[in-house]
Amino acid sequence: MENLIKLGRIFFAIPMLVFGFQYIGLGKYQGGLPPVPPWAPGGAVGAYLVGLVLIASGVSIISRKYARLSALAIGVLFLLCVLILHLPHFSAVLHNGNDRTRALEPLALTGAAFALAAILPTGGSSPGGSSADGKLILFGRLLFGLSMIVFGAQHFMYASFLATLVMAWLPAHLFWIYLTGTAMVASGLAITTAIQARLAGILLGVMFLLWVLLLHAPRVFAAIHNQDELTSLFVALAFSGSSFIFAAALSGYRPAPGVAR
Repeated sequence: MENLIKLGRIFFAIPMLVFGFQYIGLGKYQGGLPPVPPWAPGGAVGAYLVGLVLIASGVSIISRKYARLSALAIGVLFLLCVLILHLPHFSAVLHNGNDRTRALEPLALTGAAFALAAILPTGGSSPGGSSADGKLILFGRLLFGLSMIVFGAQHFMYASFLATLVMAWLPAHLFWIYLTGTAMVASGLAITTAIQARLAGILLGVMFLLWVLLLHAPRVFAAIHNQDELTSLFVALAFSGSSFIFAAALSGYRPAPGVAR
C-alpha cells in the first residue's frame, strides 16, 4: 500500500505544480486548465494567486511537509470552483461535452485530494484512520467514481471525434475508444461501490499512465508551446495518481467502526 500511496501522491502533486506555473506564466484563467474556468473573476491577480496556491500545495505534498493540509486545501479549492463557478452554468455542463468535461475534471480531482488527505499522516508519523477520514474517503470516491463513469460514457457519445485522437500507428481506432470507455465506466463503478476497488484503481492508473506516455507526450513534443496539450498530459497524470490513491485508500484503509467505506 505504501508504494501505491507514494506513486499516487507524486503523480497527483506534479500536475498541481505544472498547473500553478501555467497560471502564473499565462497570467489569466484558461479554458481546460483546472480548476478555474476562463469566465471567473479576478483577472491576472486571481490567476497568480491560484498559481501560487497550487505550487505551494504541490511542493508540500511532494515533500510531505504539511501534505495532509495541502491536499485538503486543493480539495476545497477545486470543490469551490465547481460549486461557485461551474455549477451556475449547469445547462451547459449538462448538454455540452466540453463544458461537462471541464467541470468534472476538477470535481474528480477534488475527490482524489480528499482521499489523499485521509490516508496521509496526521501531523505525526501514522496515517489517519478516524471517522472523519472515512467520510473523506467515502465522499472522495463518490466524486471520483461518478466522474469516471461520465467520462467513460462520453467515450461512446463522442466516439467518432475521440477516434481521431488515437495514435495513427494503432489499428481499429474505434475499438480502443470503446474499450477505454468501458474500462472507465467499470472502474468508476468499482471505486464508487468499493467493490474490487484496489484492482480497478491500479488498472485505471496504469491506463492513464499509458495515455500520458503514448498519447499525450508525443502530442506535447509535436506542439511544445501548446498549453492545451500540456494541460491534457498533466490532467491524465493527475488521474493516474488519483486512481492509485483510491487503490490504496480502498484496500489498506480501515475506517472507524460505524463509518461507511
